[in-house]
Amino acid sequence: MLTEQESVRQSRAIYYASGIVSICGIIFEVLFGALGSYILGDGVKQYTLTISLFLTGMGIGAYFSEKMTRHLVASFVWIEYSIGLIGGFSAMLLFGVTAYLPPGTSSLFLYSVILIVGSLTGVELPILIRKANEIGVSLQKSAAKVLFSDYAGGLIGGLLFLFLLRPYFGLVKTAFLVALINVAVALWIVFRFKHELKRFKLHASFGVLFLAILVLGALFGEQAAFHFEQQLYKDPVIFSEQTSYQKIILTKQQGDTRLYLDGQLQFSSSDEHRYHEILVHPPMAAAARHDRVLVLGGGDGLAVRELLKYENLGSVDLVDLDPKMTEAARTQHLLTELNENSLDDPKVNVFNEDAFRFLESAEGFYNVIIIDLPDPNNESLNKLYTQEFYSLARNHLHPDGAMMVQATSPVFAPQVYWTIDKTIEATGLQTENLHADIPSFGGWGYVLASRFGIDVESLAIIEDTEYLSTELLPALTAFGKDEDAVIEDSNGDVITLEPNTLIRPNLIEVYEKAWTNY
Repeated sequence: MLTEQESVRQSRAIYYASGIVSICGIIFEVLFGALGSYILGDGVKQYTLTISLFLTGMGIGAYFSEKMTRHLVASFVWIEYSIGLIGGFSAMLLFGVTAYLPPGTSSLFLYSVILIVGSLTGVELPILIRKANEIGVSLQKSAAKVLFSDYAGGLIGGLLFLFLLRPYFGLVKTAFLVALINVAVALWIVFRFKHELKRFKLHASFGVLFLAILVLGALFGEQAAFHFEQQLYKDPVIFSEQTSYQKIILTKQQGDTRLYLDGQLQFSSSDEHRYHEILVHPPMAAAARHDRVLVLGGGDGLAVRELLKYENLGSVDLVDLDPKMTEAARTQHLLTELNENSLDDPKVNVFNEDAFRFLESAEGFYNVIIIDLPDPNNESLNKLYTQEFYSLARNHLHPDGAMMVQATSPVFAPQVYWTIDKTIEATGLQTENLHADIPSFGGWGYVLASRFGIDVESLAIIEDTEYLSTELLPALTAFGKDEDAVIEDSNGDVITLEPNTLIRPNLIEVYEKAWTNY
C-alpha cells in the first residue's frame, strides 16, 4: 500500500510524463507534415493528410488501449521506446526511401509511419489515466489532469517546432532529438516505478541502448540523410541549408551550378541568362523611365544583375521572404560569381518580407515591376498568383510603366500559364504573352503587362545580352497549337478559364494535375 506522500509523487510523475510525451507527439505530427511538404509537395495537402492520419491512428490506439489493463508501466515504457525508434529514424529513412526506391514508395512509407506513431500516441493517455486512477487518484480527476497536461503540452510542442527546432536543427536532427526525449521519459518512468517492474534491469538496459542509438542518430543522421538527398539531384550538392521557409540546395557539376528551393529547380548557370534576360529586358524596354524598379522574389540576385546593366537605373527594391536566401546570394561564391555581387550594389535595397504584405504597405509608383516567384504549388505561393495580389501590383505600377511575371510552362502546364494571364487581365491590365526554350526548364512562359498595352515589335533590347535581341523578341510571342490559349479537355470541349482568387484558389489543383507526369 502506497503512502500518501508516495502516491502524490507517482501521480505527479504521471502528469509530467503526460505533458512531455504530448509535446513530443505534436512535434512529430508537425514534423511529418513538414517532411511531406518537402518531399511530396503541396503543403496544404500533406498537412491535411498528416493530421487526418495521425488522429485516425490515435483513435485506433485509444480503441486497443482498453485491452491493456495489466502491466501499465511496462506497456507505457515500451510504447515510448517504439515511438522513439520509429519517429527518430523516420526523417532520415524517408530521404533514403525517396532516393533509392520507386516513386510512390516515399508517400506510402511516410503515411505508414504517421499512422503507426499516431496509434502508439493514442495508447499513451488511456494508460496514464488508468495508472493515475490505480495509484488512488479518482478517475474524473486523473483524466482531467492528464488531458490538461496533454493539451498544454501540445501548444508548447507546436511553438518549439516552429521557432526553435525546425529553423535551428532541421528536420532530421529534430526527429532524433524528440525521440531522445520520448526514450528518456520512458527510462525515467522505469526508475520511478522500478518496484513494479518484474524485469527492471531488462527495461532499463534497453532504454540505455535505445538512448545510445538515438544519440548516434542525432550525431550522424544528417550526414546519412545528406548522402541520400544527394541521390535526388543530378549533380553533387555543394551547399544545403534548411531555413525557416524552405530548403536551399546548390549543386555543381562540370561548371554547371544549379539552385533548388524545396527540391524545385530555380536555375541552371548554363542557361539562366536566357530566363533572366527575357524576365528583365522587355519590361525595361517598354517602360518610359527606370527611376524606381521593384523585384518580387529573385533572391538569388540574377534579375538584379540584369537591371544593373542600365546606366539610367535609379533604385531597385528587392523583396524576398527568406533572409537566408539573400544572405547566400551575397556570401556563397557560386552565387556571387553569377550575380556579380548585385545585391551589394548601393542602388539595391533588400527587404526580407512577404511580397503580398510589402505591396499592401508600399508607397508610390514603380516604373518597372518584375515578379520572379516560385511556381504556385502550395497555398502560400498561390496567394502571390491571385487577382488580389496582381491588383496590388497594378496599384503601384506607374501609368507608363511595365510589369513582367514569370508564369511557368505553357508547354507542360498550358492551363496554368493561361490562367495566370487571365488573372492578370482581370485586374484591368493589358497583357502580352512571351515564351522561350530554357534547356534546363523546357519551354517557359512570361506575361508582360501594362496599363495601356505594349507593342512588342517596337521594343528595343539593349546590346549587353547573351541571348535576347531586338530582332528575336517578336518571335517569342508566337505560340504553337499545343500551348495556345484555347485549351480542350479529354472530350474535346474548350475549357473556360477563371481568374485565380483568394476565395477561389483554382490554380493549385490545376498546377498539381499539370505537373503530375513531369
